[in-house]
Amino acid sequence: MNDIPGDSDDETIVIAIIKLAHALKIDCIAEGVETDAQADFLRHMGCDQVQGYLFSKPLTVAQMDALLENTHFHIST
Repeated sequence: MNDIPGDSDDETIVIAIIKLAHALKIDCIAEGVETDAQADFLRHMGCDQVQGYLFSKPLTVAQMDALLENTHFHIST
């Protein structure tokens, strides 16, 4: 994922995976997203969801509960 965006071969593979998932009517979730540029690229390519250190380090259940209680999420399409 480190070469997205920027490496045309890796970008082509990611785009193909997203298109394949959508063709199979499966949501595409990208893991390991660490930068805004990666998230923007994936969003622009139609990736349905992303997760990774850009948003949070791994959390325990209790930490996640606290985060969700104290965070207002804005979902845009």
